[in-house]
Amino acid sequence: MPYQPDLLLVNANVVTMDPGLPRAGAVAVAGGRVVGVHAGKPDVSAREVIDLRGLTLIPGFHDAHNHMIGFGLALTEIDLRVSSLDELYARVADSAAATPAGEWIIGSGYDQTRTGAHPHRDVLDTIAPNHRVWLKHTSSHMCVVNSLVLRDLGIGSDVGSGIGETVPRVDGGRVTTDGAGRPSGLMEERAQELVGNLTRPYPLATLTDAVAAAGELYLKEGLTSVTEAGVGGGWIGQSPVELAAYVAARDQGRLHVRTELMVVSDAFHPLAGHPDDGIEIGIDLGLRTGFGDDWLRLGPMKIFTDGSLVGRTAAMSAPYEGDPVNAGYLQADAARLTDTIIAAHRAGWQVAAHAIGDRAIDLALDAFAVAADRYPRADPRHRIEHFAAARPDQVRRAAELGVLAVGQGRFATELGDGMLAAVGPGRHSWLYRQRSILDAGLVLPGSSDRPVATGAPLLGIHDMVNRRTATGAPFNAAEAISAEEALRAYTWGSAYASKREHVTGSIEAGKLADFAVLSEDPTAVAVDRIAGLGVVATFIDGKLRYDAGFLA
Repeated sequence: MPYQPDLLLVNANVVTMDPGLPRAGAVAVAGGRVVGVHAGKPDVSAREVIDLRGLTLIPGFHDAHNHMIGFGLALTEIDLRVSSLDELYARVADSAAATPAGEWIIGSGYDQTRTGAHPHRDVLDTIAPNHRVWLKHTSSHMCVVNSLVLRDLGIGSDVGSGIGETVPRVDGGRVTTDGAGRPSGLMEERAQELVGNLTRPYPLATLTDAVAAAGELYLKEGLTSVTEAGVGGGWIGQSPVELAAYVAARDQGRLHVRTELMVVSDAFHPLAGHPDDGIEIGIDLGLRTGFGDDWLRLGPMKIFTDGSLVGRTAAMSAPYEGDPVNAGYLQADAARLTDTIIAAHRAGWQVAAHAIGDRAIDLALDAFAVAADRYPRADPRHRIEHFAAARPDQVRRAAELGVLAVGQGRFATELGDGMLAAVGPGRHSWLYRQRSILDAGLVLPGSSDRPVATGAPLLGIHDMVNRRTATGAPFNAAEAISAEEALRAYTWGSAYASKREHVTGSIEAGKLADFAVLSEDPTAVAVDRIAGLGVVATFIDGKLRYDAGFLA
């Protein structure tokens, strides 16, 4: 053998995701790359040899859609993943008792389908009268605030003052009211920007710490790369210079996983380049998808077309179950959304369109079709994030256009009951398709949308296979896939969604030496055991980044 590896991983059950050599027993690494995949231990010396003792070695997991900074920040917020409003209010009250007056109380993760209703400002005023309270829904598409926050926004009024409360109109969002026409504290979609603007931009040091905290946990879950699904603007961004936090984390040695950044469309603006260049909009200097390196790079432009299923704000073609006047809404004028998608395509960007309801999915597919017709490009590989309530004809059309559907397996357990209730039985078969996507010839990526749902890839894979809600109800079970297909989604499929399958996503000579070591083979155990498997170790660039103690 004409090389000396830096590392040999031997006595392993290697699940390669390489169709040409699906299984192997040893992997050789040199210079951060795979240089050999072997049936048994190769007859060569190496600087380091690790005996995996029959453990399963797979390509490192890639989460194709997560919110890294949002998750890192959520680790410092009140955990509101509770089953009753009483418990939610108790947690807020406990925080208020321990927090100096005048400071913010921020919590995240509540779900009204579990608590029975959204929190109400009046109760928050009673339990936290001296604090500004901001409670974020698990979907991230809505939040509840108390009267002090509403007053800061010019919405609230002093009790007993006789001054009526104004309810502003927000394009692409809503400040909701109760039965008396009074703001309840619930802010939907882009109305959340009003609240966020009271606290943003966050200091870069805070955001850098969030990146680091999230990455440390990701390594423990076998993640070696992620796609951050929105930075730089809108209701989802934390700072207009958010990229600098990732750069700072890298400079400080605290960017623990490879990271691709989607840039929110709100950060795009007209560019005065030469007309022949076709770069009408973008970010400064003409930067676009692909700029960067193996550790930090720009990904797609992220554009929100609609909202949330559990929040019943996603744009549907027919009303929600039991709610005959509500079919959701788009987050901006349809023509403006379409023009933005087309202009980003023309400027060379990959586009990731958040589209959950079937009406929003139609808009995204129509825009991609027009873009391809007017400005043909080789393999733009555009994406629809979530593709949540998709009609059969939309699956076929996505395949015809080569548009990827990026779904979230873990939603079945954590949000499935609410989604089933929202769309009603007649549309259950539309929800979070997987089998239909693969059968149509499309590549299926794996993702979590963390912190909307728990982000551990093994939990996501479990739900992609088992398709059960928290109450045990089937979640569009006809769309279940095999464990091997789900594992491929979270490795090669997600690499493909990032146009990176040539360098990662499988264990092949020449590719990045990014691996996860699992306690057992998820493709060989009973399907109800997948969620309970453990991550033993994580390697990036052939270097051990996490060890649960099994390799010591």
